[in-house]
Amino acid sequence: MEIILLERIGRLGQIGDVVKVKDGYARNFLLPQGKALRATETNRAHFENERAQLEARDLERKSEAESVSEKLAGESFVVIRQAGDTGQLYGSVSTRDIAAAVTEGGFSIERRQVLLDKPIKTLGLHEVRLALHGEVVPTVLINVARTDDEAERQARGEDVTQELTEEEEEAAEALAAGEALFEEGAAPEGEEAAEEAGEETTGDSGEEEPEDKA
Repeated sequence: MEIILLERIGRLGQIGDVVKVKDGYARNFLLPQGKALRATETNRAHFENERAQLEARDLERKSEAESVSEKLAGESFVVIRQAGDTGQLYGSVSTRDIAAAVTEGGFSIERRQVLLDKPIKTLGLHEVRLALHGEVVPTVLINVARTDDEAERQARGEDVTQELTEEEEEAAEALAAGEALFEEGAAPEGEEAAEEAGEETTGDSGEEEPEDKA
């Protein structure tokens, strides 16, 4: 589907660019979020009439995002989870969990703004990027611990996990490998599934891979 961008979006392009994306990505994310319009002749004409206002609004959003980004600088947020002695979580920390932790810390963040390559599955300090605006993507520290006391110790640089014997390390690696295989075969759920199924495939060159044919 061809769309007109109403704001700068990642590697897709700048405001006003006409780009082609997968139908699912447009229908499930870009269009309902007001980030783009279908590239019809009517919408093209409408965009040109509103371009000045849209660009001014985008600059205002960018300025607000930069202000929030400055406040986020150096911030860390604690997420409490159960885990084994090796530091492996009984479960994982998702984009929803991180958005909730940051919001509880006084910043309004939605899960779609959390840029996480894969769920966090271990205790420790993890750097996570937050997309406040297409051009403003600060990094925060997510402190995943079993207790508030452990979170404080980790913040001081302490290792709260126990050292393993060679046999225990091999067993832990085998368990992690088995879980990875299981997850690769499982279908993603909910909003993440919609975005993953339809997310753009544009590279740094600005060219997108051909759309899949039904």
